[in-house]
Amino acid sequence: MAAKCDLSLLEGVLDEYADVKGSLITILQKTQEIYSYVPEDAVYLISERTGVSPAKIMGVATFYSQFRFAPAGKYKIQICKGTACYVNGSERIIDVLTEELGIQSNETTEDGLFSFTVVSCLGCCSLAPAMMINDKAYGNLTGDKIRQIIRGLRKEAEAQ
Repeated sequence: MAAKCDLSLLEGVLDEYADVKGSLITILQKTQEIYSYVPEDAVYLISERTGVSPAKIMGVATFYSQFRFAPAGKYKIQICKGTACYVNGSERIIDVLTEELGIQSNETTEDGLFSFTVVSCLGCCSLAPAMMINDKAYGNLTGDKIRQIIRGLRKEAEAQ
């Protein structure tokens, strides 16, 4: 079982939304903002406070791809697979990223530095193929450029 998280961080959210009909998605979003994912023990607390069963909470949470159930990496990578990116080689970029990080989409590296997801569109079509790392966009990607970016971020993290 995963380590326990500090559920007191969730109290303010639950005080504000637990009794508001139709607020489950908002509660889940705010939970993920606090912890960077939706911890299992938070699901049980949400259930207690809202009266919604853990099964229903998980049913809602797993329906939406925005929710994660494991901590995200320090560097959250989103790879675009929209039409412009796809025709400009996003599949190859995904392959190189998978090889460089040693993980698949929706996973996090063992060192906790990187996680990546494939998204439908980033809205950076003129930069295709493109990706976002946290809040920074990277475009006109090649395999070499991906490797250089990832290795640079690793060095930066090691220096901290």
